[in-house]
Amino acid sequence: MRNETDQKGGMTEENTPNTTPTSENQNRSKPKRLRSLDALRGFDMFWIVGGSGLAGALAKYTEWGWVEWLSGQMRHPGWSGFTFYDLIFPLFLFLAGVAMPFSLGRKVEQGASKWPLLRKVAIRACALVFLGAVHNGLLNFRPLAETRICSVLGYIGMAYFFAALIYLFSNTRHQIIWSVGILFGYWAALMWINVPGHGAGVLTPEGCITAYVDRALLPWRFNMAGQLYDSQGLLVTLPAIVTALLGGLTGQFIRSSKLNPFAIGGLLIAAGVVFYGLGKLWGTQLFISKELWNPTFVLHCAGWSLILLGLFYLIIDALGFWRWSFFFMVIGMNSITIYLGVQMVHFGHTSGFLFGGLVGKTEEPLRAVLGSVAYIATWWIVLLFMYRKKIFLRV
Repeated sequence: MRNETDQKGGMTEENTPNTTPTSENQNRSKPKRLRSLDALRGFDMFWIVGGSGLAGALAKYTEWGWVEWLSGQMRHPGWSGFTFYDLIFPLFLFLAGVAMPFSLGRKVEQGASKWPLLRKVAIRACALVFLGAVHNGLLNFRPLAETRICSVLGYIGMAYFFAALIYLFSNTRHQIIWSVGILFGYWAALMWINVPGHGAGVLTPEGCITAYVDRALLPWRFNMAGQLYDSQGLLVTLPAIVTALLGGLTGQFIRSSKLNPFAIGGLLIAAGVVFYGLGKLWGTQLFISKELWNPTFVLHCAGWSLILLGLFYLIIDALGFWRWSFFFMVIGMNSITIYLGVQMVHFGHTSGFLFGGLVGKTEEPLRAVLGSVAYIATWWIVLLFMYRKKIFLRV
């Protein structure tokens, strides 16, 4: 979603917590800028701009157990299960929700009408749907039946739109009710709606209600030949709304809390542990699945997102140790550029042109490690240039 950070890596007025310190002590106890949000977003996107490839190359080079474990976390497990790579998408959506109180909420408090704000969010959502389709090859102008319209960007856009709609026109209590209601309503649909030829509660790619709806209603192809479902399809958008709403509730807590930053960070981590535990508890009855984005996946990812945000908040905003995170902040400023650029720009060729001579002088498997580092460095140089020039792809 739209990045609200300023040139120096902090938040703009829209995303700055609404605090007006009246004393030096208050000024020390409350961070003026939520740098942790941009840093964590950058950490999330780092794995897309080469971090996952670097983990794999390091695993082959070092053969260290923990690096091999990390490399194994850099791939999706399939229909069921969970790896760190599954967290990248929901963490990004969660953080987009965290930003809502600092952007939309601030404007409402300043007297802005809610409907024009919602109209802007709707335009952004449509833009993300279009950009996602472009990412999938829309401009190849193939027949609609051969073009996949559903996409990660479109999924984010629609989930964020409905989350913003609920956020703007309901209070905190009602947002919690909406979150619980959507989550259990989606669970009920998975378990109780009869799928022709399969029955109810058949949570397989062939028999689940989400796949049936996609096959029945989507006029375009799925992302792989012969695939029976779309992981960014129609019904799976519903639980993603909850992911964004949970981020919004978290942002409201951070922005309105009168507690000191250390207490806020600690409570974020504690809440993350609770959500993680709830996901594990429900997981004894319902397996976790990113492809279904089912309730256990929502709770599991919310737990990890809260824990990570709490840790980043404690280190960066509470303790004030933020300079180390500048590397990630630069990445977090242009998340949409990264997502589109990975598909549309051949950065591997560019990194080879810039660093190929140096990398080529080494032997495998060190060459693969240096090649991954060169790829990340190429991306970061481009993103740093955009950062310095205030060039941000926003919708």
